[in-house]
Amino acid sequence: MIASLMALSVRARWAVLFLFLAIAGLGVWQLTKLPIDAVPDITNNQVQINTVDRGLSPVEMEKLVTYPIETALAGIPGLETTRSLSRNGFSQVTAIFSDSTDLYFARQQVGERLIQAQENLPQGVQPQIGPVTTGLGEVVMYTVGYANPDGQGAKKVDGQPGWQSDGSYLTPEGDRLTDEVAKAGYLRTVQDWIIRPQLRTVPGVAGVDSIGGYAKTFVVEPDPVKLSSYGISYTELGEALEAANLAVGANYFNRGGEAYLVRADARIRSIDEIRNAVAATRGGVPITVGQIANVRIGGDLRTGAASMNGQEAVVGTALMLIGENSRVVAQAVNEKLDQVKSTLPAGVEVKVVLDRAKLVNATVGTVERNLTEGALLVAASLFLLLGNWRAAIIAVLVIPFSFLMMAMGMNAFRVPGNLMSLGALDFGLIVDGAVIIIENCLARLAHRQEHEGRLLSLRERLEETMHASQEMIKPTVFGQAIILLAFAPLLMFTGVEGKTFSPMAITIMLALVAAFILAITLVPALVALLIRGKVAEKDVWLIRKSKERYLPLLDKAIARPWPFIFGGLAFFLAAVPVFGLLGSEFIPQLDEKNLALASTRVPSVSLEQSVAMQRGVEKAVTRLPEVELMFSKTGTAEVATDPMPPNVSDGFVILKPQDQWPQDVKSKADVIARIEKAAGSKLGQLYEVSQPIQLRFNELIAGVRGDVAIKLYGDDLDKMSASANEIVRVLQSIPGASSVKADQTGGAPTLDVRFDRAAIARYGLTVQEVADTVAAGMGGRASGLLFEGDRRFDITVRVPDATRVNLDDVLALPVMLPKEEGHARSSVPLSQVAQIRFTEGLNQISRENGKRRVVIQANLQGRDAGSFVAEAQAKVAQVKLPAGYYLEWGGQFQNLQAAADRLSIVVPLCFLAIFGLLYMALGGFGRAAAVFLAVPLGLAGGVFTLAMTGIAFSVSAAVGFICLAGVAVLNGLVVMTAIRERLEAGLALPEAIREGMAEKMRAVVMTGFVPAIGFVPMALAHGTGAEVQKPLATTVIGGLIAATILTLLVLPAIARVVLGLNIQWKRRKSEPAAGEQPAAAEGEA
Repeated sequence: MIASLMALSVRARWAVLFLFLAIAGLGVWQLTKLPIDAVPDITNNQVQINTVDRGLSPVEMEKLVTYPIETALAGIPGLETTRSLSRNGFSQVTAIFSDSTDLYFARQQVGERLIQAQENLPQGVQPQIGPVTTGLGEVVMYTVGYANPDGQGAKKVDGQPGWQSDGSYLTPEGDRLTDEVAKAGYLRTVQDWIIRPQLRTVPGVAGVDSIGGYAKTFVVEPDPVKLSSYGISYTELGEALEAANLAVGANYFNRGGEAYLVRADARIRSIDEIRNAVAATRGGVPITVGQIANVRIGGDLRTGAASMNGQEAVVGTALMLIGENSRVVAQAVNEKLDQVKSTLPAGVEVKVVLDRAKLVNATVGTVERNLTEGALLVAASLFLLLGNWRAAIIAVLVIPFSFLMMAMGMNAFRVPGNLMSLGALDFGLIVDGAVIIIENCLARLAHRQEHEGRLLSLRERLEETMHASQEMIKPTVFGQAIILLAFAPLLMFTGVEGKTFSPMAITIMLALVAAFILAITLVPALVALLIRGKVAEKDVWLIRKSKERYLPLLDKAIARPWPFIFGGLAFFLAAVPVFGLLGSEFIPQLDEKNLALASTRVPSVSLEQSVAMQRGVEKAVTRLPEVELMFSKTGTAEVATDPMPPNVSDGFVILKPQDQWPQDVKSKADVIARIEKAAGSKLGQLYEVSQPIQLRFNELIAGVRGDVAIKLYGDDLDKMSASANEIVRVLQSIPGASSVKADQTGGAPTLDVRFDRAAIARYGLTVQEVADTVAAGMGGRASGLLFEGDRRFDITVRVPDATRVNLDDVLALPVMLPKEEGHARSSVPLSQVAQIRFTEGLNQISRENGKRRVVIQANLQGRDAGSFVAEAQAKVAQVKLPAGYYLEWGGQFQNLQAAADRLSIVVPLCFLAIFGLLYMALGGFGRAAAVFLAVPLGLAGGVFTLAMTGIAFSVSAAVGFICLAGVAVLNGLVVMTAIRERLEAGLALPEAIREGMAEKMRAVVMTGFVPAIGFVPMALAHGTGAEVQKPLATTVIGGLIAATILTLLVLPAIARVVLGLNIQWKRRKSEPAAGEQPAAAEGEA
């Protein structure tokens, strides 16, 4: 079939050329449609369920909310793991599904189970499913702030919206903002009601998260003395406000054939209407809210805050819909924000502070540069080695055609273009099949011309081209099959490893298949079109000189094979201990150019104190000349994809381009050291330096933020905490560990209200009435909404801030007694029916698969994950745990372990399959074994190269070794095929080896060195993402150089011994058969 296709391609050469030009045009169009990102999205399939109930403590949250939700989710098809955390007033359950589960199906199932679980949850609690996004979903972060904070330097026109001469800010709606809370609250209003609705319309945006400022709230602050004197409770005040703020429809009123809609609208529309609302009537006299309470515009009791460069700010985050193109979405969000700027109130600005498109563009730029430079180097090598510029052009044309066909395949298989999927592409490897066919065509055309003694006619030329192409079907098919099989192990990965490396394997395989199709169709057609005139078969100068040096060595290898074999064996054996000394990691970290600085304080710190401390850190860090800006998120954002307690801040440090750094700052490690020193001057905080994407990935995949994590499972949080602290001390003693910390389960200060049930009964009250007073007074009671056009804001009744911070005032809060006929309603202070004391409570409770857990985590600096974990496991094993408690290791190390386990099974199977192909191709066990024995020599070359460059062994390097093995086998196959042909022609073994090696030397050099040359730009690159590609490129270059040299010297020696033994064995086998007849004759005599 392939032979017929080649014959057709030569005959219909113009049609084939135009067909592939059309395919290339389609490929260019498909290339524009290819989703592009910096790194593959390795987030597992997960659905987050967030629940808020401000009145519940962590233990109650766990019992009443988290546990019922976890139980309800059990048994959903495809559910693998559930993780949860319970904090004061907040619960998050993360359901992790298998990769094969459709995310929308999973969300639907979770939604149905939540409806069923609703009856087991506290009244009014409504779990919310998180947005349809992933760990890579945070594509754009921006801040909303005042262009001139506090009006300094702003143009002031009194009465016009904007800054006023008295330092206040006048909104377009006419509200005058005088205090910091109101000003910060207005920024949040701009974000929630002007910016966010417009960004939500951008295609590919799943949601917009907000943190910082204050959600605008109309706060009613009752005077406890006046409430008591009028006999009105906090709950009654709230109910009265709700009753005064409603709208009802009363059908139609018909008159004279017309229908009038009856509308009774008593909605409150302004702050003055709240003040004038009637709270109660005493002696026929209405008592308005304004008489007993101060009504003002304030902020909600917030759980999260944001700041930038030491100033209060509002941070918005555009979340990308799963499966979208991050570069396209980020650019669309930026364009929309440019449009939004014109709609903002005077003096308010929006500033993009973190843009994924920049990282994507920088990474794609590195990949594009490496691929372009690699293609040019491969082209130059082909011109140099083929010695025929037309033949070289044909080989080079395979590169763009195969790349465009690969792009079509990537879209078909939904493989996005990123650092990993395009990072292993080597055009030298891709053109191998085409080069074999072109070389043979040149040789046959030259022979025929020499034989005829004239230029060939068109018919003769086409005939020779067709036969020459068909002769190389077997080596081409088997060669491509071997390389494809070498990459097959990468398709066997699952989970994180699968999402990281399967796209790489698919991309390479698509490119190889495309190149194979081109080699059997377009290449013969182009040879028929372009190779005309005189064709001379002569070696180029470089090959000629190399042959002069090589042939004497080859004669020695054939004459005395054992020294060469022992030399190769020694080379391989020396690599074994060297490999043991190499470090190991999952994949090298992508340098994202920016840094993440997480700050942790003691759990007792309030949100406001935490923000103040973080602003101090920002001021210290932004003084460094290499830092452009720093912004932070403290506590939990609105969407809560990344819930943090109030004592934790995520800081994002945006660095200037490296050419703007001070002269004494040479590397990113220097910057980290300077940032840690600057931040370290601020006491009372622990710091953890990471990178924005890296931080989110570690957290979303393993539920932890560290590179290495130890999960301690048990029941008693106190015992777990004690054991965790002991493990922290052990880890801190190990070199390479940084930012070692355990989850803070306790330490949250609690104001514990204990009810005196006997006293409550004596006063004729119920526990609920007293509890309502505490909850409504301290926590606030929602009492309806106030609408301003489309905007809606809460009306809340709560105790004034001055009362909330004074314990005596809290104890004096009036608890209204039941009404008695003929008497004014009286009250008792809270201290008469309850006691309040300070205690230490739980900070948070984490669970995994229904079991409580505490996580101890560490980041690594200057050390690889593999060796660190090996040392840590030995030391941590000495820590004695309570009975029934156990440890589990996780983090980045877990991925490395999973990858290693899978490779240990799949790689031997693939090598077995490759050996089977060799056996089929070479028609004998001995020949296949001779080729196969040369493979370890190439791998040893890769090991030595990694050791010399100081690069750790990672899965990227393992891909390099796979590529290496494939090319080494291909080299051996080319040589052994030539030796086999000569043996079958009747030549003696030494002559067959000598002639076969001499003829195929150029092919071996091209097959070995051209792919190595294609990887040179990757090995030398310094752009964004270069560090991820370096191990792969370095392994392939060093290994291929070693494999090629050793194939030329050691393979002939192995062939001499193995094939010699094979011939002797066959001879011995045939001798007894020949010697049986004389023996029989003797017997007869």
